[in-house]
Amino acid sequence: MTSSRVFRIGVACVRAAAIAALLVVVARARPAWADNVDELIRQLENDDSDKVRLSAALNLTKLGDQRAILALAKAIGNDGDKSVRGAAAVGLGKLVGDKTKSSIKNLAVSALRRAAESDASDFVRGQADKALKAIGVTTGTGPTPPPGGGAIYVNIGPMSSKTGDAAADPKLKALMVKIAARTMAKVAGNMATTWPGGVPTKAMLDAKSTLGFYVDGTLNDLKVKESRSSTTVSCKINMLLASFPDKSIFGLLTGGASVQASGSATDIALAREDCVSAVVEDLIAKKIVPTITTKAGSP
Repeated sequence: MTSSRVFRIGVACVRAAAIAALLVVVARARPAWADNVDELIRQLENDDSDKVRLSAALNLTKLGDQRAILALAKAIGNDGDKSVRGAAAVGLGKLVGDKTKSSIKNLAVSALRRAAESDASDFVRGQADKALKAIGVTTGTGPTPPPGGGAIYVNIGPMSSKTGDAAADPKLKALMVKIAARTMAKVAGNMATTWPGGVPTKAMLDAKSTLGFYVDGTLNDLKVKESRSSTTVSCKINMLLASFPDKSIFGLLTGGASVQASGSATDIALAREDCVSAVVEDLIAKKIVPTITTKAGSP
């Protein structure tokens, strides 16, 4: 992928071994202010520095803003540093309470359960267990889903394309599936996209107190417009949301993007992939995951 291409997208749609060490870091964390919540979330999710992400997790906990819960839940499952994961667990134990929306609470509890049961770090497992107890959730090996639902499984469909390009369509469909799965893992680590042994049946989902959802999409339009100075690649994608395994549709989403590229065949081909990737990622992150979260929390 070249760094010179310009995107325009429009979518409808702690390093700690004990608690004492964590407390020391909390005391040294930089001051937090209410208007910094969005920036702290961005740092927790995207910054390359372990120290910055740790500081963000600690300050989000100090601020006590409910908006931080989802970011902390993601950090428990996705962050590569045990100190950050431990701090995120501590944060959830302090932030999740009676005023937390049921759907958000369910996701936080699911993330804490997985960490308490399977995190590679004894420290993180211990903090997750303490957080669950602080929230009022009974810990143990068996699943005890909170009211309003338990774990979430998302089945990603094969995707389809209507461009009519027999050579490119199979590659683009595979790309859509890959980006959808990668984005789900990045922004919704609490939602599983795979199941041991293959695709689960309704009975399997029910046995694990798991809600099933289905996501699929269609590349409806992919155009290349050339001019003297540049080439513009545009694409439009529709995605659907349904229950699983019955696939009863309850949501239809549309997104589009345009990418500027040079006139070379190689760059145009890469721009086509960039365009499709950008729309799928945007729809999954900004519309599909939030919709599933809301739906899972509905009575």
